[in-house]
Amino acid sequence: MAEAIHQVDETGMGAQPIRGRVTRLALSRFRSYRAATLEPRADLVALVGQNGAGKTNVLEALSFLTPGRGLRRATLAEAAHDQGDGGWAVSATVEGPYDEAVLGTGIDGGDPETRSRQCRVDRVPVGSAAAFADHVRVVWLTPAMDGLFLGSAGERRRFLDRLVLAVDADHGSRVNALERSLRSRNRLLEEVAPDPAWLDAVEHETAELAVAVAAGRAETVRRLAGLIEATKDPASPFPFALLALDGTLEAGVLERPAVSVEDEYRAVLRDNRHRDRAAGRTTAGPHLTDLLAVHGPSGAPAERCSTGQQKALLIGLVLAHARLVAEMAGFTPVVLLDEVAAHLDPARRAALYDALEGLRAQVWMTGADPQAFEALAARADIFTVADGVVSR
Repeated sequence: MAEAIHQVDETGMGAQPIRGRVTRLALSRFRSYRAATLEPRADLVALVGQNGAGKTNVLEALSFLTPGRGLRRATLAEAAHDQGDGGWAVSATVEGPYDEAVLGTGIDGGDPETRSRQCRVDRVPVGSAAAFADHVRVVWLTPAMDGLFLGSAGERRRFLDRLVLAVDADHGSRVNALERSLRSRNRLLEEVAPDPAWLDAVEHETAELAVAVAAGRAETVRRLAGLIEATKDPASPFPFALLALDGTLEAGVLERPAVSVEDEYRAVLRDNRHRDRAAGRTTAGPHLTDLLAVHGPSGAPAERCSTGQQKALLIGLVLAHARLVAEMAGFTPVVLLDEVAAHLDPARRAALYDALEGLRAQVWMTGADPQAFEALAARADIFTVADGVVSR
């Protein structure tokens, strides 16, 4: 993450980013598609079709160009066409900081127990989808996220980690490693007489990973909050958010050296062994952190705002995050907006389209109502989706 951070100033503003975009997307045995190819030419791309036609499947395919399980958090097997052999593939030709590259990912058919996700850049195998971050970044907003501010802290923590992952492709692997380390500690504590030396070693690793995860989150939120403050428009229909993290380690890494915070957390883990053994879990750490948001113009906590206010606040937050990714990565992300315009009035919908054009990013949108995209007819690629077929 440090390599990307040094490219911008304290507000997150920097040189004009390069445009990142997908120029060709090919799907094979993916969800509802036996085979499909899209070649968008415009920065704004709209997929129109009835509910269940497969619009979101296209966005999900694009979301697999990042580490993780995509925008549906699906297992690899779930993404396969139901009449295939269990394998699937997504290929995308992208333009970015290294001109053009072909990114490919998917799984082979056959025994589900032996399947693993494969990733390639220009047909050369790479270790994971983290390697795609040199060529493309992807951010998204889906209807499932509409209840973010009313949902659990775990949902907001996953949202937060997606924010970090978009600027630091290795963040996901650190989060996963931390979860494994916490499980190892919990299993040791379940033993009648755990080996103290082994427990010390596991807690040493846990503290290192915990502080690394907390530092990534804290720095991303700090920079995002700085960018929002520097670019906020009180008159915007998508209000600015005031952000904070409810987490001891996240607060600590912004104030003290990481080594000091690690030592403090190791002491907490050691002192809490008896309590954690009784609870059956680790009761302190970044796996409990929460993302707090306030509706900037009114000062009201996001969870107390109306449904409409929360939706507008979330859209504003995702747009700000897209700008942050562009500034930190040096090229604009691909933005995926699933059914984002469905419940917006015409004025706010028009304002959204203007804001999206202002991002200078490629934006893929879905919608069931063709009228929602009438205002974009002259400035967007509009595709019709029906029965596993996509046509311009």
